[in-house]
Order: sequence, then C-alpha cells, then structure tokens
Amino acid sequence: MLARVLLILAALGAVLVIAVAVQPAGFRIVRSATMSASAAIVFAQVNDFHRWRAWSPWEKIDPALRRTYEGAPAGSGAVYRWAGNHEVGEGVMTIIESRPSELMATNTAEFTFKPDGDRTLVTWSMEGRNDFLAKSLHLIMNMDRMIGGNFEKGLAQMKAVAEAAPR
Repeated sequence: MLARVLLILAALGAVLVIAVAVQPAGFRIVRSATMSASAAIVFAQVNDFHRWRAWSPWEKIDPALRRTYEGAPAGSGAVYRWAGNHEVGEGVMTIIESRPSELMATNTAEFTFKPDGDRTLVTWSMEGRNDFLAKSLHLIMNMDRMIGGNFEKGLAQMKAVAEAAPR
C-alpha cells in the first residue's frame, strides 16, 4: 500500500515537473491607449522618472514607497530605485535607450509613441525570460492579467496627466 502511494506521488511529481518544463520560456505583455496629447508631451511623462509619481499604478499601491534617482536627470542613463511594501517590492529601472517622442526602453519594459495629429498612441510592453520558478508560478497566476491590468491603469492615469498638460 505504501509503495503504491509513493508511486502515485512520484508520478504526480513527474507530471508537475513536465507541465512546468513545457511552459513558455519567455513572456510579453502589451497594452496601448490613444491620448489626446502630442507625442512630446506623452514622451516627457515616461522619459523622466520623477514624473512617474503622477501616473504609475505602482506609486498608488504603496503611498510610502521609498525612491531614489541616479544618473542622468531624464533619458538614457537615468536610474530609478524603489523599495516598497510586499505588493510593490524592491527594484531598479534604468533607461537604456531613449529616442524623443518615439521609443523609450527601461529594463525589460518598452514604451512606443506613434503621433497622429494632435493625438498619440502609446504602447507599453514588457518582455522577459521565465526560469523554472517563474514557469511554476505561471501555472497558477496569469502574468498578462496581473501586470496587464496595472499597465491599463497606468496608461489611463498617464492619459489624464498628459491631456491636462499645457499645450
């Protein structure tokens, strides 16, 4: 009887390991919003980490968030470090590429700006690689829903800030 239970547990463990192993090695999350503001106004919101307090959804999750800024004041070389509660965590972002009103990439996140007259389509995407632990978590948590929802909130807040900015 004990041998049978151990055999069943081993088989279940093997199935779980296989299920985790076949999960995608990478992920990509993308959300977009059209804003009634020029690409320059919207770009300025993203290119300067000091402005993220006005629209970043993670800033709202932890009002006591501790943040420091290093390097360039904005654009390529700007660094933003934060430490917050268990929902926000601790981390660092560095702007590694910044092309005014076109592209701004930070770590594994990317913002693109497509002007259309006096409006701008802003796309916020994030991609990365999943290790075995991340693949395991993806079996029970949907990363696209979890992070994508925050992207949607952030884009909505950015839209409000950008559309209220002086023209």
